Amino acid sequence: MNPPRRFPATLNRNPAQRDLLMPQRHLREATADAARLTQPSGRGLDSAAVRERMVARLRADGIKDERVLQALAAVPRHEFVDSALAAQAYEDTALPIGLGQTISKPSVVGHMIGLLFGGVGAGQRGDLGRVLEIGTGCGYQVAVLAGLARQVVSIERLKGLHDKARLNLQRLAMPRAPRLIWGDGRIGHAASGPYDSIVAAAGGDDLPAAWLEQLAPGGRLVAPMAAANGRGQVLVVMDHVLEGGVSRWLRSEHEAVLFVPLKSGVL
Repeated sequence: MNPPRRFPATLNRNPAQRDLLMPQRHLREATADAARLTQPSGRGLDSAAVRERMVARLRADGIKDERVLQALAAVPRHEFVDSALAAQAYEDTALPIGLGQTISKPSVVGHMIGLLFGGVGAGQRGDLGRVLEIGTGCGYQVAVLAGLARQVVSIERLKGLHDKARLNLQRLAMPRAPRLIWGDGRIGHAASGPYDSIVAAAGGDDLPAAWLEQLAPGGRLVAPMAAANGRGQVLVVMDHVLEGGVSRWLRSEHEAVLFVPLKSGVL
């Protein structure tokens, strides 16, 4: 397996943070940035050119999979943030979406989906197949995945965000309607499995057994988890390999990250 490509760090981090992907900055920092914004006119946000400029920056910063870039270019990110924050929608930044959560940076969304495409199964199919997303949030990543998968199932434990995502996605014309579940992400959603791809937007100390059980042979899982050496959180990739009728899960660790905690139960 080729060594993972180092993903560009945000320019304004101090040296101790430069190797850390922070898709969901601390809410206090994101809210402070939002408070400094002026009310946008909204003019031009629906233009494809605005999204293409965002994609050009992401390409220059290291995201090379054109399928992922075009999926990002197709989704109007400003539809997933509050209107007062729309001026920042196409910057590579996290923004508050309510209930103490933030929308992930486009660069991190693109990077994690790119890792999913690196799996053997995706390489054979040419798409992500049936996808399970843990942590719907405002629905932005769901919309991106919908352009790359045969089916998307997304589960969110916070009812307020589940409802917000449903409303956001109803405004879009998507090739395939995703299935949104209000439930406990740690137990996945076996009824719609098995899944060819699983991606998580929250991190914990361990990978829930239910996720591995619901990952189809040839499938790949990407999630933020505690590093094996105990030093912080990293992106973990798990590949489900079937050899001689026996399943094995191959683990690899990638960039350091900082995601919101993975929690059980629903609210």
